[in-house]
Amino acid sequence: MRNAPIRATAAMGVTACRLVDVTDARAQLIDHISAEAVFHGDFTLTSGKKATYYVDLRKVSLDHRVAPLIGQVMIDLIADVPDVFAVGGLTMGADPVAAAILHQGAARGLTYDAFVVRKEPKDHGRGKQVEGPDLQGKRVIVLEDTSTTGGSPLKAAEALEKVGAEVVAVAVVVDRATGAREIIEAAGYQYLAAIGLEDLGLV
Repeated sequence: MRNAPIRATAAMGVTACRLVDVTDARAQLIDHISAEAVFHGDFTLTSGKKATYYVDLRKVSLDHRVAPLIGQVMIDLIADVPDVFAVGGLTMGADPVAAAILHQGAARGLTYDAFVVRKEPKDHGRGKQVEGPDLQGKRVIVLEDTSTTGGSPLKAAEALEKVGAEVVAVAVVVDRATGAREIIEAAGYQYLAAIGLEDLGLV
């Protein structure tokens, strides 16, 4: 299995790896999101619907304190999906999440690569829409920071399948419970969410 964790020991001639307390990482991540990324007021969502709060995950996903926590929590979330080659999604919400998984995975001895899906194919150069490693025949997970309508992950999945990737799941950091799960599962993809509204005290 490509991403079976490596546990190094002194007998192997390398420094022993400290196992991450994922439960603690998730609790810390929830605290950071609640304190720094949840805004109250009158907001219009991507769907056009109105909301009294907004979760702006980029306030924390690009923060040096929080990005490692996102990587740790998301690695634990996708750990049971076998033989995943790479992770990523539609730019730009998915980009920091993919980078966090890539770096935290490497620190654990895992081999997740990352990719970026442009909103539209480039109009110059090689005209690519999916940037990163060759994904032909590879199992990939589509990421999203905060799900609302499910439109962004599905657009990314469509582009990935055009280049021959096998999309095996959609994984989001925060699920807003606004129908994305149902839409994505209806499209035939497994849906995984690390944090729900109840975790953030929003229900």
